[in-house]
This record gives sequence, structure tokens and C-alpha cells, in this order.
Amino acid sequence: MDPSDIHNRRTIDPDGPMGDHGAFMASELRVDREDLPAHLRALDGARLLVAIVGAPGSGKSHLTRDLATALNAHTPGSAAIVEMDGFHRDNDWLDAHDLRARKGAPETFDTEGLYDIVSRLRTGTQDVCAPVFERDHDRVNPEGHTVPKTVRFVLVEGNYLLLNRPGWRDLYPMFDLSIRIAPSEPVLRARLIKRWQDQGLPAPEVRRRVEENDLPNGRVALSEGRAADLRVL
Repeated sequence: MDPSDIHNRRTIDPDGPMGDHGAFMASELRVDREDLPAHLRALDGARLLVAIVGAPGSGKSHLTRDLATALNAHTPGSAAIVEMDGFHRDNDWLDAHDLRARKGAPETFDTEGLYDIVSRLRTGTQDVCAPVFERDHDRVNPEGHTVPKTVRFVLVEGNYLLLNRPGWRDLYPMFDLSIRIAPSEPVLRARLIKRWQDQGLPAPEVRRRVEENDLPNGRVALSEGRAADLRVL
């Protein structure tokens, strides 16, 4: 795929292939994951924001890390990662809004904080401190890590970065490229079950989290999300 294809699509339709409607569509251009670093390096721009999206259990975090590693191996210091999970609402807030059981759903994130950070990253004129979610402590560290202004590729990873809902849809225009990783739901279910089992949760709680939270959240991300520019399996 010629990287200019992406530019042409954005120029013709600045709202993206989905307009304002949102839905998962086959218009996403398929690409092998090993070709992603070359596609990114071929794009123009001193600061490029890349959204990497997928359902819970899709492998987007692994893909993002692998992509950052490859970009930095080619040009040291050229890529950094920002995780949407760094914008989880804290548990006290979730309890006050009766949302603890739905942690990870779109309404449980600080979208204003995420928009602010992405806006600052977009300018590329200053170092930006990005929060990190500490899974072992189930909390956000607001002083997580710093993205230097010299970084060319900022890889922003999360479920809902293309979501067409209030509080989320304003993010889309700030990304220069979007990539979706989309394994089948049976694959997602198996990975999610193993994830929670590995954390020592009892079988009923594993089942509840997977069937009542994780998989429904993934369906929302697909059914209400704009199409990405690229899709990997």
C-alpha cells in the first residue's frame, strides 16, 4: 500500500471513511504487521500521532510495543507510547457513580484529560508527561512517563480512540494514522479468560468479567467506532 493512499482518503473525506455514523467496515486497508514500521516511516511529518485500537484481549498492547521497538531500532528515540488506560477514573470516582463493575467501559475514562494530553502531544513543542495505569495497584500514576518533544512517532493505544461518542469523537481528527487489530471474538474470549485466570480470580468472577464487561466493551468499540486507516489480524 502506498502511504499516499491514506493521505488521499483523509483529504477527500476529513471525517474519515465512516463520516459521522460510526460502524466497523471493510474499508479498512489490510496490512501485515511486519510492514507497519515501513508504512509509518514513509509518512511525512516531524510529529505523527498514531492511534492503535482494538477490543480487550486483541493484542493491541503487544502490537504497540513491537511497533515502537522496531521504530526505535531503526531510529533511536523516534517512538514513544501513550496508553488510554492511563486515563481510567479512580475507584473512588467509580464507586460514587456506581460504575466500579463496569470499569473499562467508555464512560469510566477521563476523556477530557485524554483530549488535553493528545492535544499537547499533537503540537510537538514541549515534553509531555503522560499518566500510566498501574495494574498491580489498580490505580493511575499521573506522573507515569515523559514523551520528549523530539519523538517523531507517538503511538496512542486504547479501545475507544475511534469511538463516535461525545467526549471521544473529538480525538479522531488529531490522529495522522489509525490502526485496528481485529482478532475474532472466540480468540478474544479465550485470551480474556486466561488473563483473569492468571490473576487468580475464581471461575464465576472470570465469567462475569469476560461476558458482562470485556466482550461487551469490545463490541461497542467495533460497532460504534470509525473505520481505521489500516487493519491487521
